[in-house]
Amino acid sequence: MANVVIIMRKVKRNSKNMKISEKGKKFIKDKEGLRLAAYKPLPNDKWTIGYGHTAGVYQGQTITKAQAEAYFDSDIKIYEKPVQDLNVLITQNQYDALVSLCYNIGVGAFKGSALYSKVKANPNDSTIAAEFQKWVHSDGAVVGGLVMRRNEESAMYFA
Repeated sequence: MANVVIIMRKVKRNSKNMKISEKGKKFIKDKEGLRLAAYKPLPNDKWTIGYGHTAGVYQGQTITKAQAEAYFDSDIKIYEKPVQDLNVLITQNQYDALVSLCYNIGVGAFKGSALYSKVKANPNDSTIAAEFQKWVHSDGAVVGGLVMRRNEESAMYFA
């Protein structure tokens, strides 16, 4: 009987042609949580609804789950664009982790980050792991939930 060796290799594609996976969408939705009534995640944050949607949200607003899904489907495209614009060879896990980070910190912060620059220069740079941890603060204080999210994004990126 012949021995069979299966080598699992990470498939890399150009980020400009990628889309977030269902696993990546689930990760973001799980981390953001679903809220059908407007709320402020932290006292100085913007009004938020659905899965972290902020555009045009106002105090007292309510939505349906279907509207939350529609907001998410529209919003995710906004946060995929800067990751696609990196135009580098990355894995699906790397893509999903970067979209999750961008979704959470915003396009401007993401594109201005050292993490973005390092991924653009070399997506396999091991120092990228530490860059995720720079995004764990709100109003100068470390937020435990953000520490956990960044750890999971970093682990996803390097999986």
